[in-house]
Amino acid sequence: MGYGVAVKVWGDYACFTRPEMKAERVSYDVMTPSAARGVLEAIHWKPALRWVVDRIHVLNEIRFDNIRRNEVASKIPARNVESAMKGKEVELCQYASEDRQQRAALVLRDPAYVIEAHFALTDQVGPTDTPEKHYNIAVRRMRQGQCYHRPYLGCREFPAQFELVEGEMPTSCHRGERDLGWMLLDIDYADNMTPRFFRAVMHDGVIDVPAMPEGGGRLDSAESV
Repeated sequence: MGYGVAVKVWGDYACFTRPEMKAERVSYDVMTPSAARGVLEAIHWKPALRWVVDRIHVLNEIRFDNIRRNEVASKIPARNVESAMKGKEVELCQYASEDRQQRAALVLRDPAYVIEAHFALTDQVGPTDTPEKHYNIAVRRMRQGQCYHRPYLGCREFPAQFELVEGEMPTSCHRGERDLGWMLLDIDYADNMTPRFFRAVMHDGVIDVPAMPEGGGRLDSAESV
């Protein structure tokens, strides 16, 4: 792996929502690879590069809290947006105070992870885009705590703190093997936004993330779907 980074992220709460739980929000036991990619993209991203998550280290004990949250009950219909783009007069505003509901959520408390990742250049690369350039930019931004927008742990109301890991890897409290079940790997945008899943198994607090080729290709893991 060339130009890899290790970033520690942590926060008070996290919610990596299981897609099969539609009525109420229920978090996966640990951070998903797609959420880890989102954290990295909040720190440094350009069309010329694509972050690839290699491993996720689960540092703290997995603990859950039940909370209740206020959410808006509906979304602005896409057809209204399309009508507005065609010049028709439609209402696009949404008043949260008039359209909200209270929902239960099962969220993670005191989560902390280390994301090991590298990046690959895309076909959007320009003449000045080199791996060295983007690696140096990403490392500098991680050292200085810079980000394009505040990274979050699953939901925007759960902000994440982050720092570059340059010395010894933080120690996980987990030992042995633990099967975490099927987990969302990422969305395959090149294959009509198809969700891809993999069997997440944690060994001494470390989850190896299989590579996901874009465009509907087969994953590296034998247990992937």
